[in-house]
Amino acid sequence: MSDPVEQINADVQPSGPGCQECEQSGGWWVHLRRCAACGHVGCCDTSPSQHATAHVESTGHQIVQSYEPGEDWFYDYGSGDFALGPNLAAPTEHPADQTVPGPRDRVPANWDQLIHR
Repeated sequence: MSDPVEQINADVQPSGPGCQECEQSGGWWVHLRRCAACGHVGCCDTSPSQHATAHVESTGHQIVQSYEPGEDWFYDYGSGDFALGPNLAAPTEHPADQTVPGPRDRVPANWDQLIHR
């Protein structure tokens, strides 16, 4: 596998304001992660569908950054380590008015019973 630092493309923009696959399927998420290599935004492992991890497994892009407001940490799926990294292209977080979990209109009332812990 390539050096994780080589997988960071600071110039690529995120794929959108929410999880790319959940948006297509009408799903929902808890937190969002942004691929540092290609900008894919996927839902975290607490979310029902775990699309960020699925993206890592299907592409080999092992570095993600939190896509949550106020968070700038990176995570390396290969090493299992958290780290700080370079500034990525804006936007660096989902819209501030987007709920967590979100999006508001698709989150079931019993969402806390459906998440992975």
